[in-house]
This record gives sequence, structure tokens and C-alpha cells, in this order.
Amino acid sequence: MNDTEVSKTINQMVMFIRQEADEKAAEIAVSADEEFNITKLQLLEAEKARVKKEFERREGSIDVKKKVEYSKQLNESRIKVLAAREGAVQALLHEAFAGLAALSKDGTAYKKLLTDLLVQSLHKLEEPKALVRCRAVDVQLVQEAMAAAQGKYKEAFGSAAPAMELDAAHPLPPPPKAGKHTDEDEFQSCCGGVVVTSADGKIVCSNTLDDRLRITYAGNLPSIRALLFGAPPSGV
Repeated sequence: MNDTEVSKTINQMVMFIRQEADEKAAEIAVSADEEFNITKLQLLEAEKARVKKEFERREGSIDVKKKVEYSKQLNESRIKVLAAREGAVQALLHEAFAGLAALSKDGTAYKKLLTDLLVQSLHKLEEPKALVRCRAVDVQLVQEAMAAAQGKYKEAFGSAAPAMELDAAHPLPPPPKAGKHTDEDEFQSCCGGVVVTSADGKIVCSNTLDDRLRITYAGNLPSIRALLFGAPPSGV
């Protein structure tokens, strides 16, 4: 084999090797592109999933905050409504107290009421002797009512009334100022009536107009609220 043939053979071998190298390089490039695209797609899907999860988390957090804020505002509204209703009921109670204070201005009617309150108190106590407490401004009327109560008690129950004594040392609070009644007047003023106790002071029958109104108010509070605001929904 001469030099020309050797050179030709070498060139053919080089071309063959180069062709195989080019084909192999092309295969590697294609494989690399496929692997890159797969990896890129995986990373993209993973990032999408992460972003979606974060969005859902934030959306859920916002929903929770909205619900909490709504619940807070709803509770505040309910509290305001309840406070307004309670204020209306208390205003009605104060009006009733003011109305009671006016009862004592009619001497004849008030004396009859005091007589009835004394008879009732004596019957409830069932004590042989009773002490009677009243407002300082009512002393004369109560003394007259005590005398009238003796006969009315015997007429009602067929026996002599217990002995009564005016307890001037422990008068009841004075009337409300200007006929009005406020929260500050609670137990610091009295609209009228009497408190009758046993001789030793251990048994007490409070028949003041204030206490009778409080008892009536407490017993009829549901009806008062229904009258003012309507009956509550069924099941509430």
C-alpha cells in the first residue's frame, strides 16, 4: 500500500470517527434537552404547587380573619342592642318609680294604702308585737294608719291585731328628689310604704312601694320585654 492509499484510508477512518462523534454528540444534546425539559417541567409544576398551596393558605387565613371580624362585629352589635334594650327597660322602671312617688301626695288614698300594707304585714309576721318603720315625712299618716289597721285586721281575720309601735329611731330613706328616680337613688330614697319587723328585729316584712315594685318588675320582666320588643324567636 503506497502513501496515497494509506492517506486515503486514514482520511476515511477520520471521517467515520468524526461522523460517529457527531452522531453521539447529537444524541447527547437531544438527551440533555429532554432531561432539561423534564427537570424544568418538574420544577415548574413543583413551584406551581407551592404557589397554589401558599395562595390557598393565605386565602384560608383571610377567610378566617373575615369570619373573626364578622363575628366580632356581630357580637358588638348584639351587645349594643342588648344594652339599648336594657336601657329602655331601666328607663321604664325609673318612670314607674317616679309614678310611685306621686302616690304619697294624695293623703287620703295614701293613708288607705298604708293601712292595707300594715294589715298585710302583720298577718305575714304572725308576731304578738311589731315595730313599724316609715319615712319621716309619713309619721303622722302612718300613726293614723296604724290605728285604722287595728280594726281592719280584726275585721279581716277575726282576731285582735298584734300590738304595733312606731320605730322612729330607724326611719326609711326620704322621697326621691323632685319625684324623679335614678340609679344613684337605689336604696337611698323611698317612694313610700312601711317596713314591719318583729319586736326583736329578726323577722322583717318590707312592704315599701319600692320593694313591691321591684318584686313585680322581676316577676314580669319577660312579659315587659315581650311587650316592648316583641316575643323572641322560637327556640331562643
